Amino acid sequence: MLGASVRRFATSAIRRAHYEEGPGKNLPFSVENKWRLLVLMSAFLGSGFIFPFIVVRHQLLKQ
Repeated sequence: MLGASVRRFATSAIRRAHYEEGPGKNLPFSVENKWRLLVLMSAFLGSGFIFPFIVVRHQLLKQ
């Protein structure tokens, strides 16, 4: 009894969801402009890569 009602609810919830289909439509950022995407991804990944080097430099220059 409970399983059937859960199954019906899950099926109807899926039917009510109206999301766009296609590549890049389920991402939280736009992939339409490849140059903007390149700059944003380079800044995001580059900041994570360069951060340890900045911290080490700061520690070495500290008196």
